[in-house]
Amino acid sequence: MSFDLTSSRGMARAPATWQGPVSSESPSKEVNTPMPTKEKKQQTVAELRSTFERAQVAIVTDYRGLTVKEITDLRRRLQKVGGDLTVSKNTLIDLVTRDLDQWKAIEPFLAGPTALALGFDDPVAAAKAVSDFAKEKRKVEIQIRGGVLEGKALSSDSVKSLASMPSKEVLLSRMLGSLQAPPQKLASSLSGVARNLVYALDALRRQKEGA
Repeated sequence: MSFDLTSSRGMARAPATWQGPVSSESPSKEVNTPMPTKEKKQQTVAELRSTFERAQVAIVTDYRGLTVKEITDLRRRLQKVGGDLTVSKNTLIDLVTRDLDQWKAIEPFLAGPTALALGFDDPVAAAKAVSDFAKEKRKVEIQIRGGVLEGKALSSDSVKSLASMPSKEVLLSRMLGSLQAPPQKLASSLSGVARNLVYALDALRRQKEGA
């Protein structure tokens, strides 16, 4: 879902009209036809619903003070890690999420201009992209209000904690590293587990015999 975020001052804002097609009778003249309000709303709601249904995490930010260039930068960072940035009216976000149980917790964060940082593949990577952007753009003071992960509300501090966790890619790498360990080391680890299990079962047997 994309929005024209350009304003006369280079600051972010949502579009007011839909740019219609060029007339075939006068190819040199562009027809600027507003999309019917009801049709536009229905389209936006459908796109938002599809977005939320695919997302694993949604981080709510306030984009006031960000330029179009900075918003584009954040969107590209999120897209690189399997996410995206969506700007929409709070009333439409609330309209969509109130019917989706896993997203109802987002309602308290919908105050003021809202940009949603969404993670589709890796919640940690999405949170890290937003957190790193906020640190690098301290002069902008992007505000992270909170978020929602697996139906649970996240505070601003919780989002930062999520960003500090190992990403899915790192965890998979560690897992593969363990599986590729020398057979002797793997066998030793398995033997240790088996030995501890035997000791535990033997202690349980002796406890029952003593009773």
